[in-house]
Amino acid sequence: MKFDIVTIFPRMVEAGLTEGVVSRAVAAGVLDVRVHDLRDYTSDRHRSVDDMPYGGGPGMVMKPEPLAKAVTAIREQRGAPAEVVLLSPQGRLFTQAEAVRLSGLEHIVILCGRYEGMDERVRELVATEELSIGDYVLSGGELAALVILDAVSRLVPGVVGDAASVEADSFSRGLLDYPHYTRPAEFAGHKVPEVLLSGHHAEVRRWRKRVALRRTLERRPDLLATATLDEEERELLDELKKSS
Repeated sequence: MKFDIVTIFPRMVEAGLTEGVVSRAVAAGVLDVRVHDLRDYTSDRHRSVDDMPYGGGPGMVMKPEPLAKAVTAIREQRGAPAEVVLLSPQGRLFTQAEAVRLSGLEHIVILCGRYEGMDERVRELVATEELSIGDYVLSGGELAALVILDAVSRLVPGVVGDAASVEADSFSRGLLDYPHYTRPAEFAGHKVPEVLLSGHHAEVRRWRKRVALRRTLERRPDLLATATLDEEERELLDELKKSS
């Protein structure tokens, strides 16, 4: 899977690619990630990527020409991307479902904004969609690009060593994850639940389902409206609702 990330701070993005599963996947050739310096696609001696906004107002606005040139160059050198994602507070919320959708694509370009934002014509003429990672403001799109890259990459076969681990992640089916424990069996007066020490796999599975459902019901009940539940989980959820 190919990713191209366009930014005015390439070293900021490259630093996030030096560790973890994404770094290992790039080294193994499972992922092909290129980071592009937007200033390389400017035409003036100052390598300007921004200018004052028409109509006045605070801050500067990113110019459309360098971004359009960058995406054109990527198309010529790397092939046509399936999506050109503009990171923007106005974008659709990035969720696990969006990560799953994007993981099925072969090539994604991500455009990182800065300053007061991008010229609207970037959205109209260059990007194919807008995404936001949450209802808050960052200084730029670089951190958001790394979040999306990491979340999507985890779903690409071969990136995470244990596929079952990915399938059990929080939000993978619309539920929060169950709690995890390891040695020692007792720490600071807190013991590992007996069922996890029992060796009864069916009981462990049922306990994990129950706790995941209870956590979701207590902390994120909104997720249950669209969660994918099996028959046992539906029965457990009914029991939890009746006892609450």
